[in-house]
Amino acid sequence: MNEQQIRARRLARERARRARARRARLIAVGALLVVALAATAIALAGTGGKTSDQHAQSPATTSGHQAGAARAARTGHGSSRSRTPHSTVTGVATGKPGTATVPVLMYHVINPPPAGAPYPGLYVPAEEFTAQMQALKAAGWHAVTMDQLEAYWTRGVPLGPGKPVVLTFDNGYASQYTNAMPVLKQLGWVGNENIQLSGLPPSQGGLTDAQVRGLLAAGWELDTQGISHADLIALDSSELHYQVDTARQILRRRYGVPVNWFCYPSGHYNATVIAAVKAAGYVGSTTVIPGWATPSEDPYRLPRLRVLGGTSPAALLEQIAQAQSSGTPPGSYGSTGTA
Repeated sequence: MNEQQIRARRLARERARRARARRARLIAVGALLVVALAATAIALAGTGGKTSDQHAQSPATTSGHQAGAARAARTGHGSSRSRTPHSTVTGVATGKPGTATVPVLMYHVINPPPAGAPYPGLYVPAEEFTAQMQALKAAGWHAVTMDQLEAYWTRGVPLGPGKPVVLTFDNGYASQYTNAMPVLKQLGWVGNENIQLSGLPPSQGGLTDAQVRGLLAAGWELDTQGISHADLIALDSSELHYQVDTARQILRRRYGVPVNWFCYPSGHYNATVIAAVKAAGYVGSTTVIPGWATPSEDPYRLPRLRVLGGTSPAALLEQIAQAQSSGTPPGSYGSTGTA
């Protein structure tokens, strides 16, 4: 057997292994959904059809969202007790689409990095974050949401006086609620939460269901990175649909909000991924390619500026200014990234 044949055989084995792993994941997810539905049905039978308030304290990860999805599937909506406003857009359309470009900032953990953190740059200490926000305010910036930006670009809904900036927070870390939200609230600002539904439980620093509801009550916008922060380029069609479409449906049913924007995990996307995002009903998506978002670009390839730990307020303002002249994100991006 020559070297080429050996490589071919190894490749075939690896593909078979991946296929088995994909099937196992889908079977596991299906089993969890069945358990969630059965448990909810039993609970309803025992309470005469009345739902419990207990789910408001459950983790904002797969188990909590699956239970919420089961309830919503039966009733057509989430819990009326904690329904939040349907959209962050409150202005009146002028009918004249806006043309201004807007920077979209990307944050992750709002805490110092622990010892041995694999990506310490993704950790921005709370004091550092506070100084950055105060510098933005002093420089004439004010925070808007992705839905507000889309409404401005398409319907001319005003973004308010001053310079608009979007603040996005990826993955769903609890520090975004405990450390970022109070700072933004003091400034009268809100953020965009790009939550993933599994893989980041509260025990590992993930948001609880109650914290997600707290963000929404404070005026934040809820968007998503999918179910498990998977490399979407590497998935088959059924897995891609699960990551993109199912995530949106679960969040919409559980929280009663639009979930209009998708954030590519690790920034990985190609034409197939973009098509799946469009088919799921998202109005656009964000990348990790640096630059300012502009209405003339493909809304499914909007750039963002990653804010790393150790960035001074002055350096952040300079980073924003320099990125204004960046080019349009490419048609695809993959194989590397840490978003």
